[in-house]
Amino acid sequence: MSYILLIVAVLLGSLLVLFLKPNNQLVRLLLAFSGAYLLSVTILHLLPEVYMHTSNAKKIGILILIGIIIQSVLESFSKGAEHGHIHVHSDSSKFPWLLFVSLCIHAFSEGLPIHHAGDNLLWAIIVHKIPIAIVLTTFFLQTNYSKKTIVLFLSLFALMSPLGVLVSDKVPFFIEYHTEITALIIGVFLHISTIILFESSENHKFNFKKFTAILLGIVLTILTL
Repeated sequence: MSYILLIVAVLLGSLLVLFLKPNNQLVRLLLAFSGAYLLSVTILHLLPEVYMHTSNAKKIGILILIGIIIQSVLESFSKGAEHGHIHVHSDSSKFPWLLFVSLCIHAFSEGLPIHHAGDNLLWAIIVHKIPIAIVLTTFFLQTNYSKKTIVLFLSLFALMSPLGVLVSDKVPFFIEYHTEITALIIGVFLHISTIILFESSENHKFNFKKFTAILLGIVLTILTL
């Protein structure tokens, strides 16, 4: 079921663009909610879990910091697509391979801890994927790429997180070291979610709608854990 839901999240984001054409404000609210939800699940569920299953807390801390660094490097190529921004000229004739590959690596990594972390993380990733799919689909539709090309690359992107779930469940290396790998991904999640929340306030002004979306994401996590 997790494979299907992760694919449906991308499909839903793409369909929202095609039929409802959500404005930037709605996408920002979705991002704020997803960022708060992801951060809350990471702090309340994933962090205690990895420290509970290790006798070397320092190693876990180092891996989390490495995950933050890895995501920082990926974002230098993906141009911030993981948190709702694509700073690439859509009229370029060249396909943005670095952006797409970086985004796929990120999507793959998101799927790795799901099998061991349970439903809370699954839903956090699903909620996170919808606005990202909206942004990615909007970008593709503004380009000169053919419909087949757009469908192909959106499909590849949709399969990355399910592939991460499958690998973590079937490949011995990922099974044996799932605690260490989860620590790395925690760093990725911390980087992305905090960036989303920092960017949710334009010019450091209080925005009630976005504050409500963030608060809702936190409260929902607390109630479901």
